[in-house]
Amino acid sequence: MTDRRASRSYKEIAITFAPAVFLVIAGFWFAARFVSPAPPKHIIIATGMENGAYYRYAEKYRDELAKEGISVEIITSNGSKNNIALLLENKADIAFVQGGTGNPDDALVSLGSLYYEPVWIFINRQVSTKNLADFIGLHVAIGPAGSGTQLVSEQLLERNQVTRENSGLLPLSGMQAADSLSKHQIDAAIFVSSAEAKVIQTLLHDPKVMLFNLYRADAYHRLLPYLSRVTLPEGIIDLHSNIPPQAVNMLAPAANLVVREDFHSALIVLFLRAAKKIHSGANLFSPPDTFPASQLTAYPLSEVAERFYKVGPPFLMRYLPFWAAIFIDRMMVFLIPLLALMFPLFKTMPPLYRWRVRSRIYRWYKELQEIDDESFAGKLSPEQRKKFNRRLAQIEEEVIKVNTPLSYADQLYNLLLHIDLVKKKVNSQSVQPP
Repeated sequence: MTDRRASRSYKEIAITFAPAVFLVIAGFWFAARFVSPAPPKHIIIATGMENGAYYRYAEKYRDELAKEGISVEIITSNGSKNNIALLLENKADIAFVQGGTGNPDDALVSLGSLYYEPVWIFINRQVSTKNLADFIGLHVAIGPAGSGTQLVSEQLLERNQVTRENSGLLPLSGMQAADSLSKHQIDAAIFVSSAEAKVIQTLLHDPKVMLFNLYRADAYHRLLPYLSRVTLPEGIIDLHSNIPPQAVNMLAPAANLVVREDFHSALIVLFLRAAKKIHSGANLFSPPDTFPASQLTAYPLSEVAERFYKVGPPFLMRYLPFWAAIFIDRMMVFLIPLLALMFPLFKTMPPLYRWRVRSRIYRWYKELQEIDDESFAGKLSPEQRKKFNRRLAQIEEEVIKVNTPLSYADQLYNLLLHIDLVKKKVNSQSVQPP
């Protein structure tokens, strides 16, 4: 009997709380539509040539993200323009892009600038030039098609009316261009690279060539704002040999990390944290903590990146491992509807449950009171007494069948006592025989 009562009690609880459970499930379903998917575990990053700075930095990013369980695959290309195409074709998730190479119509955003990429212009010492306008008629290596080097070279030369029609603009790059320049096969070569690159170091120490000084660097910066004016101090490459022999004015776009607009926001923060570790140091052209920066971007700055530069990483990612921060952040979306629903439900469901249980008991009091009122009107005849006793017996039989939790058993027994009390009153009101 006790087991059956307990089973019915559980059934009553289930029936009472079923709507609440349904509301909570519906709230979770609704919230799930706003939960961003978990970040991917595999990322493809597009760089330049395997011997270039982009590739070396990509290896550093790969090592940093591996600490957080994210694998990074590195793919090579001819340079920035090719990298943009790889992003737009979904063949890469993130890429290094040279400032000034972006198209504003592309659905891409920047995570910020990483470091200056100086434009190195080397000329044969036998060539007499002062300005880029003097390059008309010369043979100049301007980098391969699809590279940022070729883009910036053409923009600088076209401003000085140096074109393919009046000069030999060759798609040479790297050591091939350096060898051709050293052997006097070409007159000048333009590179966009870091000072540590092998080709730059080779040409800086080659007595047959010299680094071209852009006397009008400020003018180029005004005309092409993505190019910053930088200075290579005298002797900074080699103090003993005094290379360069005097300070050289140069121009420099900034390298950017670029992603598609749908790139996962958590991974943006992860890449920016790695960028601060990799690029915040000093170099030949910038003091410490110049980069990464929200300026000099190839594309509009990502909203997530903008918040990162203003306030740093999200609170959870400052103190928790990446996977834990992401899990909690995603669960917060579920927690909001849970709290919004559970608090009022916890307030309303217990009273509702009590009302349902008590209503099964209290509904008999109405009929019991009617019998009590009728019997109180005066002496009862045997027929009336018999009628009331029959009704009371029916009520008592129905009440005995009522199933209630043990915590409400006292109210059930009170009802039975009251039925017995009314019985006694009915029998005491009987008419005495003459």
